[in-house]
Amino acid sequence: MDKLILVRHSETEGQHEDSPLTKLGIRQAQVLAAFLEHSGYEIDRIISSPFLRAIETIKPFAENNSMIIEKDERLEERILSRDPLDDWEEVLHDTFKDPELKMAGGESSLEAKERVLSLIDELEAGVEGNVLLVTHGNLLALLLQKYNREIGFMDWKRLSRPDIFLIQKQGGEYTVERVWKD
Repeated sequence: MDKLILVRHSETEGQHEDSPLTKLGIRQAQVLAAFLEHSGYEIDRIISSPFLRAIETIKPFAENNSMIIEKDERLEERILSRDPLDDWEEVLHDTFKDPELKMAGGESSLEAKERVLSLIDELEAGVEGNVLLVTHGNLLALLLQKYNREIGFMDWKRLSRPDIFLIQKQGGEYTVERVWKD
């Protein structure tokens, strides 16, 4: 794999897997498509979370370039808890401090990271070219920790919708660059 382009989905109406993009989110997806088309990154493959908001975010780019959107469940957002949490942001903060912390019916940070890294390992082992992944904020922050161990809760809070990070190997080391401009 030459370049890995990580995309967080656009603004959405909710957190359910079938939540659509808002009107602003639809416009953001169109701006994202234009950005990617003019970025100079040749994208060979698109792999997305199967959640509707992720698919809708990359669909304009995929359609404009006659590309197939592959769906991979390993890019689904991490489930913090199956039960509603009034203090979900505080709990999320705690999961960055304790990667093994797990709420009822949820997934720990460690489990979510292992899930997404299994996809990255496959891509690194056998894929040539540039791959674009579309995912969700919490999982994106956990994935970025592979390349920068210092990524934490405050970095997650600073993510925009959408957001784009470029990962590439230079001189044997990975570099991470936020390329999206709000």
